[in-house]
Amino acid sequence: MPDYAIFYEWAMFAARWLHVVTAIAWIGSSFYFIALDLGLRKTPSLPPLAHGEEWQVHGGGFYHIQKYLVAPEFLPEHLTWFKWESYATWLSGAMLLALLYYVSADIFLVDRNVLDVPSWVAIMLSAGSIVLGWLLYDTLCKSPIGQSTTGLMLVLFAILVAMSWGYTQLFTSRAAMLHMGAFTATIMTANVAMIIIPNQKIVVADLKAGRVPDAKYGKIAKQRSLHNNYLTLPVIFFMLSSHYPLAFATQWNWVIASLIFLVGVVVRHYFNTRHARKGNPHWTWGVAVILMLVIAWLSTSPKLPSADTPTLATATGERFMSTEHFKAASLAVQTRCSMCHTAEPVWEGIYEAPKNVILDNDIAIANRAHEIVIQAGWSHAMPPGNLTEMTEAERALLVEWYREGANS
Repeated sequence: MPDYAIFYEWAMFAARWLHVVTAIAWIGSSFYFIALDLGLRKTPSLPPLAHGEEWQVHGGGFYHIQKYLVAPEFLPEHLTWFKWESYATWLSGAMLLALLYYVSADIFLVDRNVLDVPSWVAIMLSAGSIVLGWLLYDTLCKSPIGQSTTGLMLVLFAILVAMSWGYTQLFTSRAAMLHMGAFTATIMTANVAMIIIPNQKIVVADLKAGRVPDAKYGKIAKQRSLHNNYLTLPVIFFMLSSHYPLAFATQWNWVIASLIFLVGVVVRHYFNTRHARKGNPHWTWGVAVILMLVIAWLSTSPKLPSADTPTLATATGERFMSTEHFKAASLAVQTRCSMCHTAEPVWEGIYEAPKNVILDNDIAIANRAHEIVIQAGWSHAMPPGNLTEMTEAERALLVEWYREGANS
């Protein structure tokens, strides 16, 4: 179908929408339960085996919540499980990753100036690294290192720094940053699917069988839940990073990614301390601000060379360059778009190419044919407000050029 790109674009939009909605549900419940857990109080009126309780007011009513570290004496008739928020978030994220970075791997995943490999190799590296991340993390948690909270966190941070750098040696800068989010989010969801829920099921099975559940299962699940809590904010940053070139398209992008984990940790430490009623560590905000200033300074370093001056067309780009209307389409794009979408924009008030999209040479234009036809062919999103007065004939030309390349 010649206009497949339109359906593809809507599929990505739907997947992104679903991913955002499910992420809100998961993160919301995660933050709520961490805050609830830290705010529990011991009172004389607690029933046997109860660890603590909390009174809350919401929606015009009052809630009285009690927590059992192991289990109550009897299993309640109705038990609510919190797991599908996590699973749905990961599945929708995997769908979005596949639609954007795997279906169009030669454009968004492979940077031939970084690592010139076939698309299928890049996809295998992507999926393999994500699975490897979980296996390595899980092994560490179950090792003697996992018995030391501080030691484990230091080793995990070293691994995250190494992965941040490693991804920049494999993929496009945009994909490298996004993969840090996928890498971390997979650890979080696997914690739920492989550790937290199975441990809770063991406890439930023991209760049904009349056995006293082992407290170790709750302790292990709580450790993984706490890890998820501290990893949440960095994952959200990586989800948003693809829209901000200053985060992913400079030579210190891997350091920026590493520092983001520290920002997330200190911010969560502030809220966790508050919820536990252990004071107000305002110093954490000072540290977060300093780290963000360092990140902003790092982002002023020169952009990655391949982003501005691609020397190799993708396999898809080569098809679009060989079409009959390519020269005319390239001229139209450079005439109407390159004053902003260039390494050194000349349009007043524009200092960086929007989203780091460079459109001042044939290779860059051919590589981004899909984005060009969506933004300036089938829609009038670009140029903004049609400031450069792109004509309807030029927009029709871009559509015709894209159809030629898509069908070649």
